Amino acid sequence: QVQLVESGGGLVQPGGSLRLSCAASGTSFRTLSVSWYRQSPGKQRELVAGITSSYRTNYADSVKGRFTISRDNAKKMVYLQMNSLKPEDTAVYYCTIVASDYWGQGTQVTVSS
Repeated sequence: QVQLVESGGGLVQPGGSLRLSCAASGTSFRTLSVSWYRQSPGKQRELVAGITSSYRTNYADSVKGRFTISRDNAKKMVYLQMNSLKPEDTAVYYCTIVASDYWGQGTQVTVSS
C-alpha cells in the first residue's frame, strides 16, 4: 500500500526557512513524479513545486527563487526547501504522486511574527 508522510512544518518568522520532507513507501518511487501542493483556509489547493523521475523541476511563480524541490530516490524522500518565507506562504503543505490519488496527511506551515 502506497503511503506518503510529510514532516518539517512549523511556525517561522517572515524571512525564515523551513525544509519539508515527504517520505514514500509501498511504491517504486524512482519512476514517479512527485509534487508539493498547499492549501490555505478558504482557498483552493494549489501546486507549489514538482519534480519528475528525471529530476526536472517546476515551480509556481509565487515561490520561484525562494523554494527548491529535490529528491533522494535511495531514501524514497522528496524535500521542499523554503527560504525567505512570507506570511502568504502560510498553509497546509501536501505531497502527492503525480497522476495518482495518493496524498499525504499534510504538514502545517505558519509564517508569522
